Amino acid sequence: MDIRVSGHQIDTGSALRDYVTDRLNGMVEKYFNRAHSANVTFGKAAGGAFSSDIITHVSKGLILKAHAEAHDVHQSFDQAAGKMEKQLRRYKRRVQDHHAQSTPAEIGEQADYTIFAGSQVEEETEQDDAPAVVAETTADIPEASVADAVMMLDLRDTGALFFKNAASGRHNMVYRRRDGTIGWVEPR
Repeated sequence: MDIRVSGHQIDTGSALRDYVTDRLNGMVEKYFNRAHSANVTFGKAAGGAFSSDIITHVSKGLILKAHAEAHDVHQSFDQAAGKMEKQLRRYKRRVQDHHAQSTPAEIGEQADYTIFAGSQVEEETEQDDAPAVVAETTADIPEASVADAVMMLDLRDTGALFFKNAASGRHNMVYRRRDGTIGWVEPR
């Protein structure tokens, strides 16, 4: 597995890099026989604490994210790694319970979109004091059941997930509400 360790305003020494590599390799191999890559970023948080962000690409369509803050770099990484290990354990248990494959969903279709702000939009923006919307991205839209989409939402640690519903064949979205519950949008 390709593991990249970097730091923002922090020097990541060889001892820390070795510790991170050993811990992540052991953790991922415990639950999966292969993983593509992992990015670990250390930084300084408010109040003199250290932050650790881990992003792991386990398989096609499965990205895990974990974040933690502590007053020690190793402790911050250990907390983030613990969160990731919990996600891996929950995912593996769910896969075993449902006799599914190692990926949560097949990649159904690819969404390409480009939004460019023209001069007319810029004039309106200056008048309305609203920010211009400019985005260009390519994203894979997974085909999954609602339960699998909720699981992917938890594993990716994101606020929302757009997916193609395996039961209806229509595009749906699940999102995390402010009260911690999950919302589900199914257009008519």
